[in-house]
Amino acid sequence: MKDLISYIAQALVDHPEQVSVSEIEGNQTSVLELSVAKEDLGKVIGKQGRTARAMRTILSAASAKIKKRTVLEIIE
Repeated sequence: MKDLISYIAQALVDHPEQVSVSEIEGNQTSVLELSVAKEDLGKVIGKQGRTARAMRTILSAASAKIKKRTVLEIIE
């Protein structure tokens, strides 16, 4: 999951070297924290949050396959 979000975010931003994804594992839920450069934050979120919502949809579909809930948080 971490690699998937990292790949998508790096394709969207102008500074792909500053993309970092950290994972916090739990029993049932895993939290992915996405951090990008300050000027790329709008590109990851998108208009009215559409890009972020699309990334969360892809993540939930992929995590349903492994029967685990995964949450994406975008860190400023």
